[in-house]
Amino acid sequence: MSTTFKQRYRRSVGDPDLKPRLLTFQRSWRESRDAQVKRLEQRTERSFDDLRQEFAAVKDLTLEHWDDHIAQFRANAEAAGATVVELSTAEDAVNYISSVCKSRGIELIVKSKSMVSEEIELNHELEQRGIIAIETDLGEWLLQLAEERPSHLVMPAIHQKRQYVAEILGKELDREFDPDDIPAMVASARDGLRGHYLSAGAGLTGANALIAETGSIMVVTNEGNMRLATSLPDVHFVTAGIEKLIPSWADAERQLQLLPRSATAQTLSTYTTCITGAQPGKEMHIILLDNGRRQMRESDSIGDALRCIRCGACANVCPPYQVVGGHTFGHIYTGAVGLVNTTFHHGIEEAAGPQGLCVSCGACETVCPVAIPLPKQILDVRHRAHEAGHAPRWERAALRFWAKPSLFHHLMGLGALASGGARLFGLVRRDHLRLPLPRRLRWRSVPALPLRNGRTLVRSRKPQPPIAESPATGQAVDLFAQCLADRMLPTAVDAAARLIEAGGASVRIPQSQHCCGLPAFDAGDWESARTMARQTIEALEGGSNQIVTPAPSCVIAMQEHWPELFHDDPEMQQRASAVSRRVHDLAAWLDGPGRLPDGCLEEAENGSWTAHRFCQASNRGDPFARIDQLVERLTGESGLPLEEPEVCCGFGGLTSMAAPEVGQGILERKLACVAESGCDTLITNNPGCALHLRAGAVASGATHETMHYAEFLAERLPQNP
Repeated sequence: MSTTFKQRYRRSVGDPDLKPRLLTFQRSWRESRDAQVKRLEQRTERSFDDLRQEFAAVKDLTLEHWDDHIAQFRANAEAAGATVVELSTAEDAVNYISSVCKSRGIELIVKSKSMVSEEIELNHELEQRGIIAIETDLGEWLLQLAEERPSHLVMPAIHQKRQYVAEILGKELDREFDPDDIPAMVASARDGLRGHYLSAGAGLTGANALIAETGSIMVVTNEGNMRLATSLPDVHFVTAGIEKLIPSWADAERQLQLLPRSATAQTLSTYTTCITGAQPGKEMHIILLDNGRRQMRESDSIGDALRCIRCGACANVCPPYQVVGGHTFGHIYTGAVGLVNTTFHHGIEEAAGPQGLCVSCGACETVCPVAIPLPKQILDVRHRAHEAGHAPRWERAALRFWAKPSLFHHLMGLGALASGGARLFGLVRRDHLRLPLPRRLRWRSVPALPLRNGRTLVRSRKPQPPIAESPATGQAVDLFAQCLADRMLPTAVDAAARLIEAGGASVRIPQSQHCCGLPAFDAGDWESARTMARQTIEALEGGSNQIVTPAPSCVIAMQEHWPELFHDDPEMQQRASAVSRRVHDLAAWLDGPGRLPDGCLEEAENGSWTAHRFCQASNRGDPFARIDQLVERLTGESGLPLEEPEVCCGFGGLTSMAAPEVGQGILERKLACVAESGCDTLITNNPGCALHLRAGAVASGATHETMHYAEFLAERLPQNP
């Protein structure tokens, strides 16, 4: 069962059935979950965010007084007849369970609902000691028969198709199954497991919550097997992380409002089982496991992950998870939370590989029922992995190159000259080079670099006349072009400048600007990120009162990442803050009061359009992400609806280079939605998205045009006389 990250990655991208199955699941879950949340909000007359923040506060307060709650739980559980032990490591937990079994002559354990047992690799370790552990949850049992691990926190076998399940059951039960007769397979599994319940000496479960005020455990399930596993054997083991503690039954009720809706999109799971103490004449051993959890709590940036209630919602909205599944997007724990806690449970070596799959879209945080800031935490762990030497050499070299503006622009200039030569020889189609790419990269095309960058275009033309008198008249604006847009999408930079001028302001474009540091920050190379950020701060200091950029990703980097980069340098942090306070996204600036009147732009002849909204800004709830509303207001033209407009396009910075199959899978999902819309033009609001979507569309032969929305709007500006 032990495989490397690369082996798991190759296996998952080679499975042609995985992506469509997980896509169907994610879309179905999202629709059902959102409906459940809406009904909950109507019933409680409170928002989902209010409810989750309330329960997050409960979890945080419990963690602040961890030892007090552990002591209270222990006293009440032991008063009810249970034995409670707090253990530090996975080895301690295995040894404890093994010693109890040996002393009682137990050779068979039936298990149900315990991710902690997966965390400590209990089944394998007990087998080495002559004790057999049988999974009784249907999905877990199927995976045990197949010698696989769970790929999801709640639906462990979500990656398997029914044909494979029929094959596994057929081998185990020595009979043939019709893959389409799911009730027959479930019934046969029930028959196959019944004998184990009757002969097992011990049962083992996890716990969704440990209630301190009574020393009780609460387990939420959709199968009745857990009750058999806890009631029939003479010994009941409970394995739970110490973070599962909550103070009271009122808090358990709060958890039950959020957990089923977030996990399986149910109002309430089929079974909610609460157990207080041992049955008469039987034993109950509750194992409270640390295994890195106290270390997590000591980390200011990671401690909030201990709120996790193991619902799996972060995986259910994760675009890379839909492409590669949980075996790749995680280690033992899967999904976004697995990228965070694996470091503390299993070490940075096991956490490092999957970090490169995250596209930083932020969808995970929007659905987390305990408001864990997972995107920020993943970046922190990615930084730890980089510092530990786990970044690929090509990535380190690329970021060192990127951090040197003169070298970057020199090589980009050479690329532009080469692209010019390719045009002469007919090797450019739709502004992309016709190059023979490796098989892994043929889903995209390579942009032909323009000879003139964005800053040159802005300087080489007359200013755009203002459309009307506005509050911005007479003001000056510094334009931050963004490194990618400046060299690879210069028309978007020029279009941004023309729109600002149309809004009444003059445009100044600092020539020494380069990169805000986002590519390096996202990759975990914070040293290179600091170099880039410092250079940008120096370039933008002392300018006008407003800095505008057509790249919302840069706005987020400057306002959120710069403080983290310079937290040990108060002087630089103050300078960074002074610059970032002046930064505005282009859409937000254009939508400012009175700058561009409704319907002020002319009609164009480029047909219908739809909009992909930059995922990171959308998932943060930034109002400027709704570029479709801005375009409709300024042009009077209605856009076509786009399915999943805020789901990531797959660019994800260096992710589409480090894991091209992930970028391809997410992009194909997006392009299918675009094709279904029937649009002539796709617009988007981040330069990286525009480049990625355009390259994929050209390579796939799609006929629609892809534009940054600034280009789309600038085409409708009144032409200079």
